[in-house]
Order: sequence, then C-alpha cells, then structure tokens
Amino acid sequence: MANLVQINAGMIYTPTAVLKNSCVVVNDAGKIQFVGPRSKAPVDAAKTIQADHLNLSHGFVDIHVHGGYGIGFGIGSKWEEDLVNYSQWVIKTGVTDFLCSLAAASHKELCEMLEAYVGFAEKGLPGANLAGIHLEGPYLNPERKGAFNPAWLRTPNIDEARDFIRIGGKWLKQMTMAPELPGALEVAAEFRRAGLTVALGHSNADYDTAREALKGDFTHVTHTFNAQTGLDHRKPGVVGAVMSSDEITGELIADGIHVNEGAMRVLLRNLGSQRVVLITDAIPGAGLPDGVYSSIGQTIIVKDGRATLENGTLAGSAAMMNHCVRNAHTLAGATVQEAIRMATFNPVRAMHMEGQLGLVATGRKADLILLDDDFNVRMTMVNGKIVYSDL
Repeated sequence: MANLVQINAGMIYTPTAVLKNSCVVVNDAGKIQFVGPRSKAPVDAAKTIQADHLNLSHGFVDIHVHGGYGIGFGIGSKWEEDLVNYSQWVIKTGVTDFLCSLAAASHKELCEMLEAYVGFAEKGLPGANLAGIHLEGPYLNPERKGAFNPAWLRTPNIDEARDFIRIGGKWLKQMTMAPELPGALEVAAEFRRAGLTVALGHSNADYDTAREALKGDFTHVTHTFNAQTGLDHRKPGVVGAVMSSDEITGELIADGIHVNEGAMRVLLRNLGSQRVVLITDAIPGAGLPDGVYSSIGQTIIVKDGRATLENGTLAGSAAMMNHCVRNAHTLAGATVQEAIRMATFNPVRAMHMEGQLGLVATGRKADLILLDDDFNVRMTMVNGKIVYSDL
C-alpha cells in the first residue's frame, strides 16, 4: 500500500479556486496525488491530518530576502551552517522556498559568494528549499542606494555579468539593476538571454527611461515605491511606469512600514492580484527582538520593528512573510485568496519557476502550509515531509 498522507482542511486556497471541506493527498514521493472532495480521495491513506479549523495553501515563496533570525546571507564565516539554520527557522513563517539575495563589496567576493551558495543549493537544505539566488546589485544607482554601502556599487560590466551567469548557472534566477546606468541595457539583455529575470530597482530613472526598460528586458520591479523615483503628475517616474504597465510584476514589502496602506491599495488596483509579488526584504533582525544587526555592508538598527541605518534610512525589513500576507489582506484589501496568491504563485511565475512550485495541484511538489484565520502557521510540509508542526 502506498504511504499516503491525507490532509483535511477547512479551506484549500489555490490561485484559481477556494475549495471547502476538501483534502490534499500526498504520496511518498513528496508529490500531491489528489486535490478535491474528500469523498473522492484515495481510501488507502496511511495517515490523516484533521485540520478542519485551518486553511491550506502552497507554502510561501520569498524571492527577495537577505536573512532573518540573526542570520545574514554571506555574512561571517559559517555561511552553510547559517543557511541550514535559516531554512529551519523560516518554515515557521510559512516559507517553503526562497531565493538568497546576495551582495558583496567586490566582483571577486561576489563571485566567490555566488559559487558557494550554488553549492549549498545543490546539496539541499533540511527546512525550506533554497530555490535560487538573487543578486541585488552591484549595478544600482548610488543616488537611490537605499541602505547599500555606496562603495559596493558600480556601473554595469558585460564581462562581470558573464562571470555571474557562468558561476550561477541554473541557480541564478534574478538580477536587480538600475536601467539608466551606462551599459545597463546591454548587460540586462545578456542576463535575459541567460534566462534570468531582470528587475528594475534602486533606480533614479525618469518615466520614459523606466517605461522603455519595462517594455524591454526588465520584466519585474524590486520593492515597488522604495529606492526609486516616485509618482508625480508631471514626473511620473519609475512608479508611474509601473502603474501604467500591462505585464510587469512588482514587488511589495507589505510590512506596514515601507509602504503606506493607501499606496498598497493603489498598487493592487493598478497591477491586480495577478502581478503583485509579496516579499520580505528581511535582514538578520527579522524574527528577533529590537537590536543592532549587520547586513549588506552596513550596521542596521531595529527598533519597534523598523529596520534603519543610523541616519534613519530604511534598511530592509524585520518582516516575516505570514505577516506580510496578513497585511496584504487587512491593510491592502486583498481577499485571502489574493493575498496568498501574491506570496505563492505570483513570485514563482515572476521567476519562471512554474514547473513544480506555486500550485496546490495534482503532480506538483508537496510544499504546503496550514494557517489559522490570523495567518499563524500551524504546519509546514516541504517535499512531502512535515518539517514544522504546531497542531
């Protein structure tokens, strides 16, 4: 008899449907064998998880995160140990798959870091999956550097880009760049040809420059509203180019700090729930008490849940993904289904990872979570195995 696990949930959320009083059956290969009414489920399940009071969805996919729970990617000397610990912590926030967002002071250091994290990805992790790597920089505009150390930033270089592509291989998924920098369009085209998602970010571009970039090789926008030119009725800026686009996806840090709830609602109305991508942009202070932390070459102070440099500049977030999903629902006005979609299917589609992730559907990988009505995570399953439970 197959070693099946049946999960009965009050609601099952997919991007296209909300199933009531249904179930998901997971096989011993870590795949979803059945989704639908319990009356039609296979009858030979070896184990049944009764969760009628909880909601089931695909696990959250965070495509822009720098760390959490005291851990920063590429910081210190114990990169692999830290990554293992991070993967075992982040499952408690509902994240089953994530991209490491990396940055470094020099090309040599960034290449070494990239090579190391590719190795970690290929070995696998005990908790959440390392689904790929995101390079945020070094091709960012110093005028919109945000919390980045300006000494880490430089103009785009095609030879450097080819090094990143060669070393990153299939694991390098996303590159954040400012399109107005010299040589940026040529380098963006090189990344796009290699299959990466090129994201517009940390940019001082005007509306026309941003609009042309978003019609070309830039298909995604890094933390919309933050570290980019804003919307003015005579100078629409990057935000105006995002709002007037028809296809691009735009990230949103829905921590209630980076973006006012009114602006969140405007973004959701303009892009729709199909194109907004929730991210945490979290730094090592996420999930920990207020304190002083290090990330992206800077000292970051977390106070009252707000992460800043000493001068008050926002420096990533201390957010956790289940809280961002809750805020997308309670502050931005998304339905529960829409809020979950923005943290599951949308990021997967933006990164071209649709093959296995993002859907609760037959044949898909069983990366699943159970949530209560306040978006607290009660169980996390990765590759068909329960890796966290508070049932």
